[in-house]
Amino acid sequence: MTIRAHFGLERNPFDEDHPALLPHQKKVFDTLLVHSQQGGLCLVMGEPGTGKSVLKQALAGHDPKRMLAPVVSRTLHTYPNTLQILCEAFGIDVRAQIARREKMLIEAAWKTSRNRKMLVPIIDDAHLMDIECLRRLRLLFEDFPKCHNLVLVAQNPLLDKLRLGVNEDIRSRVTYSVTMPRLAPEDVRAFIFAQFDRVSLAHSAFSDEALDLVIRSSEGILRRARNLCVSAMYEAFHDRANTVGLDQVNSVLMQPHWRRDNDIPAS
Repeated sequence: MTIRAHFGLERNPFDEDHPALLPHQKKVFDTLLVHSQQGGLCLVMGEPGTGKSVLKQALAGHDPKRMLAPVVSRTLHTYPNTLQILCEAFGIDVRAQIARREKMLIEAAWKTSRNRKMLVPIIDDAHLMDIECLRRLRLLFEDFPKCHNLVLVAQNPLLDKLRLGVNEDIRSRVTYSVTMPRLAPEDVRAFIFAQFDRVSLAHSAFSDEALDLVIRSSEGILRRARNLCVSAMYEAFHDRANTVGLDQVNSVLMQPHWRRDNDIPAS
């Protein structure tokens, strides 16, 4: 509220409720949809903050009349918990035994297919999932209709697991994989200006020097760019400054979580 009032905005800047896809994210999104029509096991990987969650939200909210995309997250990544969330998406009684739930899930998946609806389950933080749980999911989805796509959203260590010879049965079934990249400086600038335009905030709200420092400090990570911009705007509110300048950005960068370990003085 303070940022909106200070800068005369009707909406919060960098609001993530309905984020727009950047061009490289849109390309990945479209590819995932293609694999959803012919049966797929897709990996979306990358460092934290590179836009994986934005893709996950876009898939989960895409055309609910034609696609069912339950998101498995906030679990201990055990097979029973994952199965429970999938069952809840289909309205299946989660109190049944695992074998019974598996059978009902397969039946529900085929019913979904007959209704000309794609099934796109999304496993978030899949790098935390035990490989045996992933193997059981792979076996379960072998009995699903072809119009499905199991999407694993993960950090890069997942691929290290799958490269082990013992996990070749899973890796060999991957139909598409992508690593979300860090953005080039000009792309970070375009992202920030697009967010400004969305809430009708003038590009001059940040001085050129301040914006350059934000872009350098974000190191191509979208989440860093967002957090640094929002925090610097809070600093401008506290300083009663009409423009975010170097003083405000540097005040944020002095906070311990922004500093490298070797930059923090010993206590």
